Amino acid sequence: MSADALVSAYCTHLRSERRLSPLTEKHYARDLARLLVLTASQPLDTLSAHDIRRAIATLHGRGLSGRSLGRMLSAWRGFFDYLARHHGYPHNPCAQVRPPKSPKTLPHALTPDRAAQLMQVRGDDFLACRDRAMLELFYSSGLRLSELAALDVRDVDRAEHTVRVTGKGNKTRLVPVGRQALAALEVWLALRAPVTGPEGALFVTARGRRLGHRSIEARVACRTRELGLPDAVHPHVLRHSFASHVLQSSGDLRAVQEMLGHASITSTQVYTHLDFQHLARVYDAAHPRARRKP
Repeated sequence: MSADALVSAYCTHLRSERRLSPLTEKHYARDLARLLVLTASQPLDTLSAHDIRRAIATLHGRGLSGRSLGRMLSAWRGFFDYLARHHGYPHNPCAQVRPPKSPKTLPHALTPDRAAQLMQVRGDDFLACRDRAMLELFYSSGLRLSELAALDVRDVDRAEHTVRVTGKGNKTRLVPVGRQALAALEVWLALRAPVTGPEGALFVTARGRRLGHRSIEARVACRTRELGLPDAVHPHVLRHSFASHVLQSSGDLRAVQEMLGHASITSTQVYTHLDFQHLARVYDAAHPRARRKP
């Protein structure tokens, strides 16, 4: 099989066997396309760790960060594991290759006052009510951009005040929806109903088409500019603000992990810029073997 055919077969495997989302599959395909371009003169089964390091060095020289290169290496590594299992490839040339380190940066979070300002979308027309509902739901439930874009009307349970979300790895979770977000959704759904009926995408254009990722990002940026907020706001900032504010109020790291849909609590720890001292205080107060005797 040609290299292109092997990549196509692997993407089919990701979709049908591992049940990854179309967006994740698209990212894998893009990363593997870069590998094929960088190693165009060599058959895949002859690539060595030296060839992979050279490809990584080339991309790093073009300005890709260590984090981006790490994600790319992970995609390449998974591809060669697949080739070893299903196509008899002798080794994985990415196995011992590590990406260059990047300085760690913490996600930006809005203050509670700034977040409250952003929710104040003026107007009661179609666009204003839709944008207000999107912003409230982002901040109320800490959704990823891809998760909000994929929501259908049926995913919102107004009686239970929850939303059913399909996250990474096609995993489904129930997330609470706050009172004000629910009120904004009620107004939006009343306007949305005549557009395409009771079923289908939750957030749509005036013509009834599901809003895409770029359109949602653009609407968030537009509302930020209209309000004159100094912060650069995008959906990930609202997700991080949700996590930070809930954690600051409750101190319940596990609950925040569940609501965010993180597989590892380590991800939540970094996400909410907890430091070691905070975790140590939680441990000392909670663990029976850690409590100091009075």
